[in-house]
Amino acid sequence: MSALRGSRALLCALRGSRCRVLLWLSPSTGPGPRLQARSLSTVVGARRGGLYEPLSRGEPLDFGGEEEMAEKMLSCRYFRRFIVNPLLARTVTDCLERGGLVNDGALVFECNPGPGVLTRTLLDVGARVVALESDKAFLPGLQSLSKSLNGQLEVVHCDFFKLDPLGYGPMKPPAMYSAKLFEKLGISEVPWTADVPVKVVGIFSQKNERNMLWKLIYSLYEQISIYRYGRIELNMFISEKEYKKLIAKPGDMRNYKALSVLGQIACDIQLLHMEPWSSFLTSGCGRLSIPRSVYVPNDHLCLVRITPRRNLFTAHLSKLNSATFVLMVKVCLAKRKAKLIDRLNSWSTDSGQSLLQQLEIPEDILTGNLYPEEYKCVFEAMEHSIEFNQSWFFNEVLESTRSTCSLN
Repeated sequence: MSALRGSRALLCALRGSRCRVLLWLSPSTGPGPRLQARSLSTVVGARRGGLYEPLSRGEPLDFGGEEEMAEKMLSCRYFRRFIVNPLLARTVTDCLERGGLVNDGALVFECNPGPGVLTRTLLDVGARVVALESDKAFLPGLQSLSKSLNGQLEVVHCDFFKLDPLGYGPMKPPAMYSAKLFEKLGISEVPWTADVPVKVVGIFSQKNERNMLWKLIYSLYEQISIYRYGRIELNMFISEKEYKKLIAKPGDMRNYKALSVLGQIACDIQLLHMEPWSSFLTSGCGRLSIPRSVYVPNDHLCLVRITPRRNLFTAHLSKLNSATFVLMVKVCLAKRKAKLIDRLNSWSTDSGQSLLQQLEIPEDILTGNLYPEEYKCVFEAMEHSIEFNQSWFFNEVLESTRSTCSLN
């Protein structure tokens, strides 16, 4: 009933409005100046250095069929959050522009754009966009928009969050292999040290955002899935709770975990914007469904840029042994108040002391007090040391792989 009341309220608001856009105003915006809307011309301007010129401005954005689109969003049977407020879409695009959204020539993957409010603002500044939409209900509107442009927008029935599922054989959309998607779009592999070839924009589902982060971390370290094609940059809304855990520092025994260490070692993590949950339209339920959090603030969704580092891989850390490194970090941080030397000695008897002395790390340091880069140094020293070898990891690697498979 609550979902029905919400749908009726939105439809009533739309019927009483003469606006040509969906307005879902955030409490954070307040009664400020009205958005100076930007329009989409039916013809894209001439290219400039391989990039698209910004589209013409003047008329309000025309989303057309507001009531029908609102019904599609609210009737979506999956739990999804949509950006329907043009002010928020403009803010997101401005944040991305400051990071070189257009000037560096990277292709933009927009995950589940829905009605395409953000899509239009991305197109308006000249970005080349691939809309990866998982729900067939939104495909006609996006495809209609695509036809009015000169190749600036491409629409694919695909769920970014279901790329490369476990198993082999034919894949039914919206699930898809990344190799098929990139081949379809004509995207080739580039060296890891090259510029970012693709920027991904979207909203993580709160139901599996931690699992999705782990999946991406595994793929990044092994350079598989989307990271086979280079340093793919993520610009994603994630819950404030998960963001705080991702950037947690040593000594924060509650939040500093393996994902914190691995994420900070592998990527530059930058907070671009924080937005209250109420700024997003939520489908699949009759309320905002804000995840509970006792010890960490969770009042916002955080737009976070996650860019893989060029210098992640070294002579002693490569995609070939990165799975071992990931497991080492997970094992060490399973007990954050344990002494690191005890863990090292369990892998190679009485070798922990000499290794820590070599790295000038205190012998009594706890695993939860070691900085991310120090973990990388410890692993590289172990790889270089004749006292350590990977045989002690075989059973644990195998067990970890089985656990990962069962989760996915």
